[in-house]
Amino acid sequence: MSAKRSPTIGVLGLQGAYQAHMTRLHLLGAHTRLIYQARDLDQVDGIVLPGGESTTMLHFMMEDGIRPDSTEEGPSLWQALQRFVTQKPVLGTCAGLILLAKEVVPQQSSLGALDVVVKRNAYGRQRDSRIVYAESELGDELTEMVFIRAPMIEQVGPDVEVLAYRDEHPVLVQQGNVIGCAFHPELGREMRVHQRLLSLCD
Repeated sequence: MSAKRSPTIGVLGLQGAYQAHMTRLHLLGAHTRLIYQARDLDQVDGIVLPGGESTTMLHFMMEDGIRPDSTEEGPSLWQALQRFVTQKPVLGTCAGLILLAKEVVPQQSSLGALDVVVKRNAYGRQRDSRIVYAESELGDELTEMVFIRAPMIEQVGPDVEVLAYRDEHPVLVQQGNVIGCAFHPELGREMRVHQRLLSLCD
């Protein structure tokens, strides 16, 4: 019997805290690959859309229709992601959650892969950042949640499973192969959010 293959998880490397996600995934035994352009998605079993600035990420993803090593036009990273997120496991944290949402307030483009309404920067400015510990569906131990200029999930659709709340608002949700997280699990000690992503790659 052959050994089980470790999954390769792509981490969007355009902007944001992508290195911390890679470190966390390596600790859990996964391989990682930075994602810069559409063809990179062919090499991975799942993807993390990290925190950062969602509008900046949008700009970069929509402007890469011509590959840097060729004059031949191809799909933009944004176009490729629209397909990828319907087929393979995805984790979006903070700005990544905004990119995945069906609706964003104030309005901006999104992948629409997660049936939620998300309000940007709803938990305040950088100075309002904090660490919260709360019960979740991840297990018996309290979940550590690092909030930094975090978005708020204002509504969830009927097919969305809420895995954790903060002050009665969902902060960790899942719909099929897509996980959305309003906080930064890669910046604390919490391992189970990334482990849940890896479990979807089995």
